[in-house]
Amino acid sequence: MSNLKMKEAALIYLDRSGGLQKFIDDCKYYNDSKQSYAVYRFNVLINPSDIVELDAELGNYILHQPLKAAQVFQSVCYIAVKTLSLIGQLQTETQINIVLKLTHLPPLPSYYLDLCEFPRDYTSQRFYTMQGIVIAMTTVTKYTQGARFLCSDEACPLSKGFQYIRVHVPGATESATVRNDFLCNLCSSSLQEDRKFRVLGDKQIVEIITAESLHAFQGYCNNQPFRFQSLTVFLRDESVNKMNIGNEYKVIGIPTCVKTSQTAVCVEANSITFCIPKVPSGISDNFRCLLSLTSSSCWKFTAILANIFASQIVPPGTYNLLKLCLLMSLVQTSDRNKELENFLDILIVTSDTLLIDRLLNFSISLVPRGIRHSVSTEIFPTVSRNKYGTGAVSIQAGSALLAKGGICFIGDLASHKKDKLEQLQSAVESRSITVYISGKKFGDDVDQQMTFPVQCSFWSFLDMDSPSRRNIQKTNMLIGQMDCSLIPANLVEAFALLINCSESSPCHPLLPTVQHTLKKAIDPEGLLYLASEQFTTEDFEKLLAFAKNLNVEFSLEAERMIHGYYLASRRIRTDSICGSKLSASALKYLVSLSEAHARLNLRNKVLKEDVLIAALLFETSLTLKYGAAVFCVAPNAVFPFEQYNEDYLEQRDVYLTECQQQLQQFIATYGPGTAIFASDE
Repeated sequence: MSNLKMKEAALIYLDRSGGLQKFIDDCKYYNDSKQSYAVYRFNVLINPSDIVELDAELGNYILHQPLKAAQVFQSVCYIAVKTLSLIGQLQTETQINIVLKLTHLPPLPSYYLDLCEFPRDYTSQRFYTMQGIVIAMTTVTKYTQGARFLCSDEACPLSKGFQYIRVHVPGATESATVRNDFLCNLCSSSLQEDRKFRVLGDKQIVEIITAESLHAFQGYCNNQPFRFQSLTVFLRDESVNKMNIGNEYKVIGIPTCVKTSQTAVCVEANSITFCIPKVPSGISDNFRCLLSLTSSSCWKFTAILANIFASQIVPPGTYNLLKLCLLMSLVQTSDRNKELENFLDILIVTSDTLLIDRLLNFSISLVPRGIRHSVSTEIFPTVSRNKYGTGAVSIQAGSALLAKGGICFIGDLASHKKDKLEQLQSAVESRSITVYISGKKFGDDVDQQMTFPVQCSFWSFLDMDSPSRRNIQKTNMLIGQMDCSLIPANLVEAFALLINCSESSPCHPLLPTVQHTLKKAIDPEGLLYLASEQFTTEDFEKLLAFAKNLNVEFSLEAERMIHGYYLASRRIRTDSICGSKLSASALKYLVSLSEAHARLNLRNKVLKEDVLIAALLFETSLTLKYGAAVFCVAPNAVFPFEQYNEDYLEQRDVYLTECQQQLQQFIATYGPGTAIFASDE
């Protein structure tokens, strides 16, 4: 009686939810094909909240015994087919394969599978929700959805018809569905598969890790030991190709145990949802107060941010230019599933690699996708044989794809081999990476290739004091040009910003840094400066999270200025032999820098004051790459004075106002025809 009641509830739910009409439409497709199938597969969409409200027993059955619940719907659907004559070729109930697709699970702890907790439940065969970032995926292969078997004894009545039907169930391997040792229940003869009735489906395997595991890829952490392990997710049929490497997803599925070379817990995916992070509601009170006090200027707030940023690593007032660029690159990151176009790649030339390494490690820890690349791993995707023996090729993410929407810090650029540098240059220029899969090597008839978008900013540095650099010195340097002969010139040009933090630069204050290092050695956990107490690391995390989600647009003045500066710079850095030294990406970099400064000021509109900072930073970088030009910018133009008080900020505003006038004069002289902004140019 209980089973009959559940069947009635299932029929009522299908009717009310529109599932019955969808089932009838699917049956019409099968009936019109005029082809006999061993298995007819139907997806039934289930909203647990609605079905529990309709019938609590059936709802509980679906949540905790989904395989048996599918049999209830299978029986209902079979009766519907026969009653309404929906599929003429259907003979037995076992030919109907019902897949229950859940919209969600109850938001209770018992329905959540924590990827960090052991042991994992793979015995209850019920639904769980899990959330993770895709770190690897295979190519798509085939699996057996269902097959028809016949008794090998022709005298046996079961040597005909559709009495022996096997279908794939969650957790089952291919050999559990199709093999040659099945016996007839009636005469005990061996069963043989009728291969022409085999139904195939698509299968893909992905590996996910919890977002907390990314701390293992960040260089600056709390030094607490922890372990993490990836979880294997099997995608089938309509779920195939729904997940992309580097994205975070919420998966509803049934955990199972799969035995390979070592026992592993896997999940048979039921439904997949892309995770959209929550947008932070605001910033800390201290930053809100600071923003209010500096509202009269478009430059003061970001100057103070750069001044006090990372005071745990370097003393306030030091490395301001670099810290401003790092903050601007951080606010150009994104947690959302959208194409990130406004990258800010940074290459730093320094003689103090240890300090720069610490500063960059600290900075990447402030965003969710800040990845510190380890020399023992790969920057870009690699190909290997799938460990589950399915014949598919597994593609491992690499640091760059794992840092999707964030920062990939690759350390000392000179430590990478030539082929890796060429790969990096190609990825930075095209913002994509192509993986080649050899058919001969992996047992396929043809070669394949897959292209992945590279959606992160790259940070790196060059050691000025490296022994190899001392042996390779350029002699024909131009005024203001930096010697970066240790790596290919094209790779240096590919980085949006080249920043000089060597001893010859104005942003290399030796004495304060030495004093800071000594104090930290005496008291590693101590807060050495008042700024560290007033503006904590958590405050900066909230600020960056809020700023990077601001939607900004250009004012007309800013559009004209950025367009004018680009055309003027392109004109003065063009010769008849080499052509223009400004790449096609230069305009994108200027737009990105301008947007970043506006976001860092917590504004929705890009002003000409933002474009000025972008132009000064970009021109400083161009000077280091190619030497000084007509629009001559001092190396310390963005932070021209050493005093760090209110008078300094006022003097800096006056100085930047003068720079803005010089920029407008430069545009008026070398950028004719820019009075009206033309998008087609």
